[in-house]
Amino acid sequence: MIADSNSNIAWHRVQLKKNRDALKAMEIARFRFGEMAGSTGQTQQEIAKLKRKIAESERCIAAHERQTKRPLATDLQSLTRVSWSNWNTRVISR
Repeated sequence: MIADSNSNIAWHRVQLKKNRDALKAMEIARFRFGEMAGSTGQTQQEIAKLKRKIAESERCIAAHERQTKRPLATDLQSLTRVSWSNWNTRVISR
């Protein structure tokens, strides 16, 4: 996994893994044992809540990656849309 200098993004990555694992466990348990008779739909509410949290973390991580990652494509059209001044590692000091 990539180490993040932004603690907010690192937190979202950890939450994403934790919530995906919890969602997987809940769905497996629901599949194995089914819904309890007389349940008030609390399982569906918890699953929906986890899915919202997962989507929120994915959006935050994706926005961060769009801002910080270099473009992977090397075709002329994708390279002309990039501001390369942000990626200049050689700063000329006068």
